[in-house]
Amino acid sequence: MSNKLNPIFKHYEQLSIRYDPDQASLWYYMNSHPRPCFTPMLLSEIKQLQQSIFDSFESSQFTDLYPINYVVLASQVPGTFNLGGDLNLFAKHILNKDRDHLLHYATACIDVLYNNAVSMHRPLTTISLVEGSALGGGFEAALSSNVLIAERSAELGLPEILFNLFPGMGAYSLLARRIGMIEAEKMITSGKVYRADELYEMGVVDVLAEDGEGKRTVNKYIKQHMRSSNGLRAIQSVKQRFSPVTYEELLDITKIWVDAALNLTKREIRIMERLVYTQDKRQNKLTTEYGRSRVLRTKQDRRILDAVKLPFIDSQGNFIEHDRRKADDRRTGPTSKKKQEDMNPETS
Repeated sequence: MSNKLNPIFKHYEQLSIRYDPDQASLWYYMNSHPRPCFTPMLLSEIKQLQQSIFDSFESSQFTDLYPINYVVLASQVPGTFNLGGDLNLFAKHILNKDRDHLLHYATACIDVLYNNAVSMHRPLTTISLVEGSALGGGFEAALSSNVLIAERSAELGLPEILFNLFPGMGAYSLLARRIGMIEAEKMITSGKVYRADELYEMGVVDVLAEDGEGKRTVNKYIKQHMRSSNGLRAIQSVKQRFSPVTYEELLDITKIWVDAALNLTKREIRIMERLVYTQDKRQNKLTTEYGRSRVLRTKQDRRILDAVKLPFIDSQGNFIEHDRRKADDRRTGPTSKKKQEDMNPETS
């Protein structure tokens, strides 16, 4: 069993993966550093995961044992879904007038966004779960899923206009298909950050979850979706046929973004750099408030286990049958039969 799952549960540095056999759902949690944005490594690992999912459908033996009907994109970082593009990298390439590397990064972004938007051309449903902030490319990533679920007070927005740019990795294409071109342009040009409940009323967010109930809401949605999955997935296909998101469209718009980015002045790049400083400061504050270390790197961290109905399959493809946090240890209780007897002599 472990060998079968290894292609998907390979070692990642900036992703944590879990598989829920009851709902045939694969969850992948972003955890990039030094800040929760789309680093080149995160993009590369998401693309590897998507390829592994794609390949898994080629093996009937695999799909019979471990079907993947739902792929859920979420975050392992407290208070943040994703803050978008790697602005430090943007600034470096723009200052160097390095069009090739800027286009290479932007293309890596639309590669993973497109795969998610078209469900990897496989009969599955992609879901984004937004808890906390999803800005710029983070918002674009959330929009790319078939279903966008967000907690009520989550914040989503496209701030690129603040440094005289626009979100060029899918925002216009995806928003215009959801709410129309006029409303999409208003959102993009305003730079406003919206609460999820506002976006739900506008038709951008598909399912609104109460704060702290995001994972439970996703599980509930999947359970309901499973009852009519054949018809609902057919509608997904109809939607893509009626108003297709094509790779060519995304690439053409990304090239426009690259040309616009190279026109930015040093003053506008300084604004971009100040935004990075603000993001770092905000993230440090959030991680302190949540009582977590700056970088969450465990394969089975508490945020994942809290959402799981045990047993589940860990990142090595092994079944976890009980919550190891509840086991006795040297800090909270006896760890051996001998120690139990020492503490309760009448039972020995």
